[in-house]
Amino acid sequence: MERHSVHENPTGGQSANAHQSLTPQNVVAPQGPLITQGPPQLPPQMFTTAAQLLDLTDKKLVLVLRDGRKLIGVLRSWDQFANLVLQDTIERLYAGNLYADILRGLFIVRGENVLLLGEIDLDKEDEIPSTLKKAPFEEVFELKKKEDNERKLSDKTRHNKLQPHGFEPEHSGEVLF
Repeated sequence: MERHSVHENPTGGQSANAHQSLTPQNVVAPQGPLITQGPPQLPPQMFTTAAQLLDLTDKKLVLVLRDGRKLIGVLRSWDQFANLVLQDTIERLYAGNLYADILRGLFIVRGENVLLLGEIDLDKEDEIPSTLKKAPFEEVFELKKKEDNERKLSDKTRHNKLQPHGFEPEHSGEVLF
């Protein structure tokens, strides 16, 4: 790919000032309709954040949100803030080696809550790893609550051990009501 300056002539010359020696007598008028060249086109990797969602529109995606939820759905719309509209959305809940799907339908996600986003390969979407087993929602939810409580207890124990050494846990300055 060649690099062109905005000030370059479409014919590849330097700038219009470099061709001042040409007089109107030396210039031959083009025959046929005059074709104007538009602004230079940027390669797709030059787009940032929300504009990159253009390629993902109408594709099945997996989203991981800041609160830890995992959503799977078809991206139907988005805006300049990367707010997303997902259709046929399911929330997948994991606990241990079990998982459960919760039908959510049409789902609107605020862009700042998206932690990770990726396209799902439709040829492999039905291939669930052999280590995971589908289970009823209630069973997975109870196991997830138990895991979360154990993690909180472990975090609190770690905090109590590190506090005398000057370490502060995350979110320790928040006021919880």
